[in-house]
Order: sequence, then C-alpha cells, then structure tokens
Amino acid sequence: MVYPELAESIEVQFDWVSLTFPDLTSKQVVDDVLRLQENLFLERPTSQNFYTREMAFAGEKNIYIQDFAPVKNPETQAIEQKFGTTLYLTGKGTRLFEKALLEQSMNWRNFFEKARQYRGHLTRLDIAINDKWGLLDMNELVKAVQEKRFWSKSKSYAVHGNVDDGWTVDFGKSPFVIRAYDKHKEQANKGYDTDVKTRVELELHQDKAEYVLDEWLNHDKKLVDITFDILYTYLWFTNEPIDAQKLKSDKVREVIEQTVEPMPAWSLLTALGNRMKFVRQPKKQGVERIEKWVLQSVVPSLAVLKKTGHWHEIIEAINSVELSAEHQKLVEANLVNAITSAKSVLHQGNINFDKEKEKYDEETAEFEKKANLPF
Repeated sequence: MVYPELAESIEVQFDWVSLTFPDLTSKQVVDDVLRLQENLFLERPTSQNFYTREMAFAGEKNIYIQDFAPVKNPETQAIEQKFGTTLYLTGKGTRLFEKALLEQSMNWRNFFEKARQYRGHLTRLDIAINDKWGLLDMNELVKAVQEKRFWSKSKSYAVHGNVDDGWTVDFGKSPFVIRAYDKHKEQANKGYDTDVKTRVELELHQDKAEYVLDEWLNHDKKLVDITFDILYTYLWFTNEPIDAQKLKSDKVREVIEQTVEPMPAWSLLTALGNRMKFVRQPKKQGVERIEKWVLQSVVPSLAVLKKTGHWHEIIEAINSVELSAEHQKLVEANLVNAITSAKSVLHQGNINFDKEKEKYDEETAEFEKKANLPF
C-alpha cells in the first residue's frame, strides 16, 4: 500500500529555536542550559537586538547567544553584570544541537522542560514539514493562489520566486507565518543537495510559539498532531475557485470544506499528519562550506600554480598563515568529537536515537584512540 510509504517520506522537525532567559548570562546558558564546551565558543562584541556581547559556537552563527558584557561602574569601579540573554539555534544550529542532546541522553522535550526551569521563554519556533515524496507541487500551489483556490485564516499572503529558481508562498505575518517553498531548488541554488523536495514551515513567534510548547508539555499532545492541527485550521487549498459569498460566512472554514472540492495533495497531507514522525538529524560542526568554496572556486587556480612551479610558495603560505579567531574556533570544533562534557554517558532506549547512538559510540571510541588534544 502506498500510504504508509508516503507517510514515512514526510517528516516533521524543528528548524529554528530562539529562547530568552531573563535571569541568565550567556556563559550560564552555555554551561547550565546547553551544557556545551565553553572553549568552543568565540566571544565577541555585538550591537544586535540591543545586546553588547555575543558567544558563537565554532565562531559561526548557527548556535549563538547574545547578552550584555560586564561593565565597570565609573563611580565605584566595581564590575557590574546586567542579566538577560537570548539563545539562537538556526536551521543548521538545531541539527548541531541535536548532537549535543544525543551526547547528554536528552531529547527536545527534556531540553524545553529544562529551559523552563530557568524561566526560558520561546521567542521563535519554526517547525518544518519535509516532503521527500513530492506530494506537494509548488507550481500547483502557486497556481492555486493566483486563481484564488485557497482559504487562509490570515488575509495576508505573498508569492516570491519563479519556476526556475523555485517558488515561495507566505501566508500571514509575524507572529505566525505558514510558508511553503521548493526546498530542493533552494538548496541547489546554494550548491547543496537534499532529499527534501518541498517544505512547509510554521514560523511562530512569542505567544504563538509558547502555545505550541504548552500544548506539547502540559497537555500531553504529540508535537506532530499539534503541527498538523494548526496547518489544517489555518490553511486549505481547493480544486476550484471559492465563491466570494462563502468567504463571508460565519463558519467559512467548515462551509468551504463541505461544499468545495479540496486539492487532493493538500487534503492527503493533512489527513496523513498523525501518521508522520518527528525526526532528529544530529550533525557535527563541519567545514563543508569552506571545502565547497575551495573546490569550486580555488582548486582550478591552484592547479595552474602547481603546474607552473608555484606550489611550494602556496604550501609555505598555508603553513605560515595565522588563523582568525573565528577560523580557530571552527578548527577546534572539528577536531573535538564531543561538543559537550557528557561524552559517552548515553542510555540505550532513552530517546529515539538508536542508530545515531551506535554510530556516535563507534566514532567516540575510534577518536579517543587517535586523539590527544590540548582542548
């Protein structure tokens, strides 16, 4: 039967997490909430979001925390620390942090429960629905929007992109946006490959994000069920234009569903919601971005230099170059296998990470045989 295979090809995962902690500093978030190795973070000044200090994992803005740098009181000469900080986990950052959760025998639910113990408040939560099957066709969704074959609880919507580079359609504005886009083309334009064809995102801010967390933690609902309940309630596509009179109905959502033929793909997506799974994809901090740029843009020039007798100068320059602070942290993060202080303290069956755990244990054992690093 095709439905089980289809359901397994559509997954749900976190794609952005932001939390504000009113009583903590960035160092406390790293040590107590994230429990990551502080030496793998680069500390630098910032002026973003009214903060003055930033700590970035491996020097990159994937996992980073912003707060206030200590200042000296000119009258008393005492060092004063203002509290309040925001943690940011970007799309890549969530995958990196899932490696830390794996090392700590934790899952996302454990982490959010812990964050709330420190008075952590969600400021943004993105939940991604990844369509690896190709159930949703962005050309068809865009055509449906252009022909008014959809209903959205929000009156605001916008279409971006094109057929060649990929379409993006946004429904709503902050604090809640539903976004559908061609993930495969988006990644291809950046030179990357992905098995995700189309992605539907729920971007939730402040109270909207906290609502999802409350439903999940306090009402014992499955995160996948909550996600698809929201999607079903806020957006619906049809196979024919919706009469303007029906859009004025007091129970417009119910009227449309009962009287207008639905778009089969969208109807099937929402119907299969409860059969889909929430996935985690723990990932190491990598240098793929630098490697990709070198392979595409630098290697041809290096080949010319090598064939014309200038290779020795290149090797000398590589050996003598001084790395920036950002690059040094990236090197350290790639050399250190465990990004937390937990190391191999995982408990089998505690979280749905069996395959990742087995791989992690093997890599850790092999790494510890070879490495004797000073950090």
